[in-house]
Amino acid sequence: MLETSARLLRLLSLLQAHREWSGAELADRLDVTPRTVRRDIDRLRELGYPVHSAPGTAGGYRLGAGAELPPLLLDDEEAVAVAVGLRTAAAGGVEGIEETSVRALAKLEQVLPHRLQRRVGALNAVTVPMLGSGGPRVDPHVLTELAHACRDCHRLRFDYTAHNGTASRRTVEPHRLVCAQRRWYLVAWDVDRADWRTYRADRITPTPPHGPRFTPRTPPAEDLAAYVSRGISTQAYAKQATVLLHASVEQAEARISPSAGVLEAVDERHCLLRTGAHSLELMVIHIVLTGFDFEVREPPELLDRVREIRDRLARALEPPAAWPPPGGADRTPGTRSGSSEGS
Repeated sequence: MLETSARLLRLLSLLQAHREWSGAELADRLDVTPRTVRRDIDRLRELGYPVHSAPGTAGGYRLGAGAELPPLLLDDEEAVAVAVGLRTAAAGGVEGIEETSVRALAKLEQVLPHRLQRRVGALNAVTVPMLGSGGPRVDPHVLTELAHACRDCHRLRFDYTAHNGTASRRTVEPHRLVCAQRRWYLVAWDVDRADWRTYRADRITPTPPHGPRFTPRTPPAEDLAAYVSRGISTQAYAKQATVLLHASVEQAEARISPSAGVLEAVDERHCLLRTGAHSLELMVIHIVLTGFDFEVREPPELLDRVREIRDRLARALEPPAAWPPPGGADRTPGTRSGSSEGS
């Protein structure tokens, strides 16, 4: 009986961890026969868990949404990760989620074993999240709707407001959500434009009904985080540049966020930074403030801006006596300024 109960808990944990399992996959994970899996599924249903099944070779089992939330089965590391994540979420990031996160954290901490309560408590006691208070806030309902559309491969329709205020209606095949600091981005195939696009989630207003289902496409890149980083830090700007930083990629990553540029290791002491800005002057300032020595690779005109700013700074450091007095050129005491009558 104990062995059967343990197997049922393990089966429930698998169903919670994955959207859909085939009978053969579950049997392999549990080291039992497919017939035993079917019996265990029936036991879970008798206990009130809504386990749905689809016949055929493409069918399988998945845990449906029930009238009540079934107990989550978390191992020690998962429980600590959830608790710490809720504590961070309570500090902000998604609009209106702070209070909800605190309530969920309180419920979780009540059922944590004593050994895990001490671990989570120690982390919370000595950790102070430093999250910026500004920036856009994402409606959690919108975020959930986008996530469901990605997971279920449903076409998504929404109104979108671009950075310049232009409004448009989009129909997309959503692929993934990417979180960059306090901002969320949707990576999707734009049906009307026949190309991959990245959308700010806080600028999306879903317009259901959604659908139909679609066959997922090959994503635009294996590393979607880097793909989004290139889009928001470089390609979105009129001016783009590549510079060689005299720093390892690890040192540069500690100072340069993914939203400010894309880094690529060259060797142990150098890396490339690809970045963008609204003007070359702003780009020079941005690069200088990284705190690293650098070499401009492209574009060539960026070097001209570096020289101009260098000369401007040099003039600002000159002794005051080297500057002409206010009002223009030197004047002999007693002479009047301005043009004379009749001249």
